Amino acid sequence: MKFYVSKYVWKNIFINFLVLSIFIFPSFSVEKNITYMQILQKPKDLDLNLKYAQQQGKMGNYKQTISTLERLTMLYPDNIEIKLYLLSVLVQIDSPDKARSLIEEMKLRTDLESEDLETLQEIEQDLKDKEPGLWNFSSDISLAGLYSSNVNSVSKTRKKSEEGEVAEFTSPMHDKTASAGLSFSATRPVGEESSFLANISHSLSNQHQEHDDDFQSYGLTLGLDTVLGGQSISPYIMLSKSDYHTDADSVSKMFGIGGFFTVGERNSFSYGYSYSDSKGNHNSMDDSAQDTNSISHGYTFNHDYIFTQIISTSIGLGYSDSDAVVDAGNDYETYDFSLGLNLSFPWAYIAISNGMSFNDYKKEDSSVASDRLRSDFTNTFDIMLTKAIGDFFPVIDQNRNLFINLSYEKVISEANTLNYDYIADSFSMSLTKSF
Repeated sequence: MKFYVSKYVWKNIFINFLVLSIFIFPSFSVEKNITYMQILQKPKDLDLNLKYAQQQGKMGNYKQTISTLERLTMLYPDNIEIKLYLLSVLVQIDSPDKARSLIEEMKLRTDLESEDLETLQEIEQDLKDKEPGLWNFSSDISLAGLYSSNVNSVSKTRKKSEEGEVAEFTSPMHDKTASAGLSFSATRPVGEESSFLANISHSLSNQHQEHDDDFQSYGLTLGLDTVLGGQSISPYIMLSKSDYHTDADSVSKMFGIGGFFTVGERNSFSYGYSYSDSKGNHNSMDDSAQDTNSISHGYTFNHDYIFTQIISTSIGLGYSDSDAVVDAGNDYETYDFSLGLNLSFPWAYIAISNGMSFNDYKKEDSSVASDRLRSDFTNTFDIMLTKAIGDFFPVIDQNRNLFINLSYEKVISEANTLNYDYIADSFSMSLTKSF
């Protein structure tokens, strides 16, 4: 990332200091936070709006920073410093087309001072010399450990139904699982408002006592982020393969599309649809694997609300329908409802959520109970804390891209059959490093 400082020191120091305050010093602030309501009350207050633009940049809302500065350029068309400020922000977020357009507009001004013209020429020349960074590459590596108090969903009574008869649940409850993951991503812009993503990933999982969760998985994701009708639209394709140690290999493909739009400064809405096709590898060792091969459709709708820079909430609704090769015990519909509270403290990010799922099965499973249609209600509570290691040990994580994640999850399942009436707790810790 390059910053522009011309030989005409004072004016450019002022402009670049504003940009530096957004991109380099996001945690330093002695000003009281400015709300959007204050901006609505004083839309022409130049000092207030400039501070608001800076604060939005610190929060990562660069689109809001740009829109505020663009509005100020219309209110104060003769203020060259605001235009230079806007130009510097456009360059920093890699928006060369808008930057060049603004440069050409400013060069047409007859009242442009010589030092301002020099600054424009410096930026314009640098844009010409700069090779277009079409592709950006990144990678992530993660290590995680999970402890579960009920890994096999053993019922509360340790009883289960088998072909209409009550039997003992002999499966172990407590177990630990270790996992590791590696992924590579490549992105490139497509036009001014779109970008393309390609991601490949590989993960390993190893269960301590049993081996149901011993597997290797491989994934490929292709996606496009674009803007249509004022909304962010993201179609995607996902392909995955899992090689299980004690079960048939599985292959799945998913196609979907997601959307996102904002209403005012505090409300945002997102929605999505997905189609998935999952298949098990039918072979001599796993002659019933294909029974659970299924086609699924899923729909989601979410609302997020920002109370303050620290507190935000989320509400989610979901519906999915799964149809398998063998209907009994495999075909079902799920209705989801969730509430979330997000806390962006300076010292950590904490997410708390509670989700409820209602599962209605379509056909009786004779291997459990032939006279009863399964119906479940599941309540899942979880809390997660994320923190950059560099906040504690800046020497080993200067860029603060090594994160520790701690989470706790509690699942309470209530069903009309013994097998699925259980409680499970799990604790996990993971380390994730981005390059």
